[in-house]
Amino acid sequence: MIGPERGRYREKAATLAAEAAAAERGGFQSLWVPQIPDDFDALTAITVMAAATSSIELATAVVPIQTRHPIAMAQQALSTQAVCEGRLTLGLGPSHHWIVSDMLGLPYDQPARRVRNYLEVLNVALAGPGPVDVENDDYRVHNPLAITDLVTPVLLAALAPVMLRIAGEQASGTILWMADERAIGEHVVPRITKAAAAAGRPAPRVVAGVPVVVCRDDEVDDARVWANRALGHAEYSPNYERLLERGDASDVGDLLAAGDAEAIVARLRRFRDAGATDLAVRVLPIGPTRDERLESRRRTLDLLASLCPAL
Repeated sequence: MIGPERGRYREKAATLAAEAAAAERGGFQSLWVPQIPDDFDALTAITVMAAATSSIELATAVVPIQTRHPIAMAQQALSTQAVCEGRLTLGLGPSHHWIVSDMLGLPYDQPARRVRNYLEVLNVALAGPGPVDVENDDYRVHNPLAITDLVTPVLLAALAPVMLRIAGEQASGTILWMADERAIGEHVVPRITKAAAAAGRPAPRVVAGVPVVVCRDDEVDDARVWANRALGHAEYSPNYERLLERGDASDVGDLLAAGDAEAIVARLRRFRDAGATDLAVRVLPIGPTRDERLESRRRTLDLLASLCPAL
């Protein structure tokens, strides 16, 4: 996972390009770009990254659907796909009430219904040049598009049973956060796989978001505390709280893969064995000074790069 650094305004585009190029050189197969509510647009970031890379998959994780009409989303995604030459994967989701309602002033009622109706339009729009004629409870669309014939896969941030069913039926898989191994193996994979099979679709991708840091054994507990401070916001998001109840983790600190190389590899393998097809790692640097955090980040990235693509 790569996102813009807050506050470094003039350096954001150059930093994104440099990090994307470094990831590709390091052997990573995919880059996952979050849509941070108050920062750089994720699809614009991917366009910047595309110019600096040639083979790595570039994916959003995830763009909220409420900020763009499905035709506007399709126009931007297809245009970005043309720049990426087929390397874009579009990750979407219904976001959370504290973003959609509290920050944007938009309704957050029946998010699963809205996602299903949104995908009915978007999937037709992404299917190829031609007319988009879809009418449902939320949209009445009659709009032609002729941007590119490159295929754009869609992944859905799906946590609850209904959303997992929609992801299996209408998308290529799911992108997860706050899902531990048991939640993936017992809750996510069976539901989305059953829905995809019933809809006659291929086996879905299951992308597990996992925070990671290489550190000494005596630093692990402090790293988990820092993970909860830096990344933890489940208490504001009932969707995450319900997902945590499906597994053994009580917070993001419990999801952190921390320790030496052996401990981290063992944890990541457990996610793979639970059914995750992809690991979207979120590097969590630790240390009291900027130089120490930079070294922590480098050390963690070096280990992760050494695991690609075998893990």
